[in-house]
Amino acid sequence: MSACRLMRAISVREFGAPSVLRLTELPVPQPGPGQVLIRVHACGVNPVETYIRAGTYPLKAGERVFTTATESGGYAEFSVAAEQCVHRLPDALHFTQGAAIGVPYFTAYRALVHKAHTQPGETVLIHGASGGVGVAACQLSRALGLRVLGTAGTPEGMKLALNNGAHLAFNHREEGYTHKIMEATEGRGVDVILEMLSNVNLSKDLQMVAYGGRVTVIGCRGSIEINPRDTMAKESCIMGVALFFATPAESRQCAALLSAGGEAGWLRPVVGSQVPLDQAPQAHHDIIQCPGAAGKIVLTM
Repeated sequence: MSACRLMRAISVREFGAPSVLRLTELPVPQPGPGQVLIRVHACGVNPVETYIRAGTYPLKAGERVFTTATESGGYAEFSVAAEQCVHRLPDALHFTQGAAIGVPYFTAYRALVHKAHTQPGETVLIHGASGGVGVAACQLSRALGLRVLGTAGTPEGMKLALNNGAHLAFNHREEGYTHKIMEATEGRGVDVILEMLSNVNLSKDLQMVAYGGRVTVIGCRGSIEINPRDTMAKESCIMGVALFFATPAESRQCAALLSAGGEAGWLRPVVGSQVPLDQAPQAHHDIIQCPGAAGKIVLTM
């Protein structure tokens, strides 16, 4: 009987601070029917994973996540996945860029296409346009024929948004930045907003949308008070975005567009910090606490 192959992995046995992320060795998972074994060179770190780790993400009673690195969302040198979930990495991209595609681009596409039903010629406002989902949304929005406005918290972040498809960029730390956005639309407002921090911006978003505008909530770290009358005044709507609700057909649709983007050259994931696997706790801290996002945080093996 052959010896069990081991891999380095991050294991989480309890909810808590980033320190509950612990480097360990686990058996290399074995693929079942219809699955493939993946050698992981890099994997992206996403805000939702910090919420799950902390125990603040809504889960069904008794549901466990992150108990081993072989489960969805785990960080490990090997993983298994269903064949239909595996896609070819374009030749022009390296593994760290590939790690920045999955959750950010599929989330941005779901918000823009499946939820907001954007149409060419509409104006979209992307909050946090310099982060992983934000950069993806800028590139996708330009490919879809939208007028793209982005916000960021630093001059470097604004430049990053502009370099990745935004027509205009605004500093959301500046007083009165929402007035500048309204001026850029000649007072009409924006058709669609991709909201990464709704507990801070949602009330202001409802003031900036055009008639029939749609606000897609991608990120939230708490509660906020809004006036529902604001939605009545413009017949606007607020909708949540959760990638795990995407159907196989919707995922294939997104993958097809991203494949075309790889061939055309507009699919250009931006990698920010590259963090070794054993420093996963630091990556979880940085993605939430560090001001001024600049691309995707990626764990390297």
